Amino acid sequence: MDRIYVVMLVLCAVCIITSPAAASETQELTLEQALTLALEKNPELATYSWEIRASEGRTAQASTVPNPEIEFIVENFWGNKDLHGFDGAEYTIALTQRIELGGKRSKRAHAADIERDLAKWDYEAKKLDLLNEVTKAFVDVIAEQERLKVTEDLYGLAELSLSTVSARVQAGKVSPIEEIRATAELSKSKIELERAKRSLDAARKKLSTVLGSPAPFFEMAVGQLNLNADIPSSEQLVQKISKNPDVARWTEEIEQRRVVLNLERANRIPDPSVSIGVRRFRETETSALVAGISFPLPLFNRNTGAVSEAESRLSKAKEQQKTVLLKTQTAVTEAYLILSSAFIEVSALKNTILPQLQKAFDAVQEGYRFGKFGYLDLLDAQRSLSESKKQFIESLAAYRKAFADVERLTGTVQEYTAAGAAKK
Repeated sequence: MDRIYVVMLVLCAVCIITSPAAASETQELTLEQALTLALEKNPELATYSWEIRASEGRTAQASTVPNPEIEFIVENFWGNKDLHGFDGAEYTIALTQRIELGGKRSKRAHAADIERDLAKWDYEAKKLDLLNEVTKAFVDVIAEQERLKVTEDLYGLAELSLSTVSARVQAGKVSPIEEIRATAELSKSKIELERAKRSLDAARKKLSTVLGSPAPFFEMAVGQLNLNADIPSSEQLVQKISKNPDVARWTEEIEQRRVVLNLERANRIPDPSVSIGVRRFRETETSALVAGISFPLPLFNRNTGAVSEAESRLSKAKEQQKTVLLKTQTAVTEAYLILSSAFIEVSALKNTILPQLQKAFDAVQEGYRFGKFGYLDLLDAQRSLSESKKQFIESLAAYRKAFADVERLTGTVQEYTAAGAAKK
């Protein structure tokens, strides 16, 4: 029995190891895949889709006609003399229907219909927020992977430098102090390497969390941090703000509040109720039709408070639209400044600074081998090159994040996402 239990445990372990979830830990992840997973798996985004369905239910309910009422009345019973008991009772059964005037039902349905559109705009805004967050987290992973490569190269250079210095010390060409310095530099490089590995693990966990997984399910993010050929002007970006759901929704919001105002004004009109029924006379054993109509008297409640509230909310919506538009324009301008600054910095590092530092380092490294330069010269050239490479990665990551912010503010991320989802 114990052997069977052990065999079952082993089989379960094998199944777990060979399961798709475990196998997926070694897979590569592209940005398109990450964006698609975010749209499919993010629970917060799913709540917005349910709100859209709820608004569709409200729209259907708002279009319904008021239910009729059935009324049963007994008159002239349990009285005196001839009306004792139910001998002289009259029975009436009638059907009453309230008739809505002033187009209340159509206005109510229109308001609910716009609420559904607003729910869709809120969904689009949340989707863009999510895609922006995923893009930035993905950029962080790519940047940390590149930093790790630079740190690994730096560690390799430190090992090579130590080997070169040790050989020159043994040959009596330099002081043993240089070997001590090279050993210390190698230890520092190792610390930096471990720190870079931890930073990459943290970035992978953050991206996985955004994608709805408590632990990293991918081994490597695949992609490159590249510059676009050019960037649009600030004026061109501001003109695209109308695509931003946070801005576009306010056109619908104002229309919805205008419809609500019209509905409240229509509610001032009393709704009549018409009825028709049959009355049975017990004393004569005869029947007759009865009909009637009733109107509420708007003596005390003329719906003025509700109309005033709707007017205030409409005015408030107009001011909120101006505020959102102004804030979005400011955010676009700030994002553009970051984007343009990062673009200039990355271009300078890529085209001028890094090639020159690389050329200088190669020359110093070669010269050090022949005793033309000291170890401090080699160390300084090595540090300048590695720091500039890290600065290049940071600037490029800042550029890509700023570009993602610009896409979010102009509402253009969804176009990229649709292309990515189509590749799946």
